[in-house]
Amino acid sequence: MEIEGLGAGKDFKLYPGGGRAWDWNETGTRHSPGIQPADVAELLANGATAVILSQGMEKRLEVDPATLALLEEQSITVHVAETRAAVALYNELAETTPVGGLFHSTC
Repeated sequence: MEIEGLGAGKDFKLYPGGGRAWDWNETGTRHSPGIQPADVAELLANGATAVILSQGMEKRLEVDPATLALLEEQSITVHVAETRAAVALYNELAETTPVGGLFHSTC
């Protein structure tokens, strides 16, 4: 993936005003059980009111139910999608909404 201002990489964490590479080792994320609550914490800390969670190109990255519960508890709008659809939705929402996203570019 190529992110304006961040360069090329495999996985990215984007939030209002910035972003960085998404290192799964920071939170112990694996394809199963998937995206962890700790993975979205930085997005929320940076003001995201909507969150896009990319499951990869073949939707092999799961989303831990605890992550969805956390976002729901905080009244955060969440979208879970295949990577290409997630990128399109992120770009659309970013024009009007403080949005954050976790993007997995492979599998």
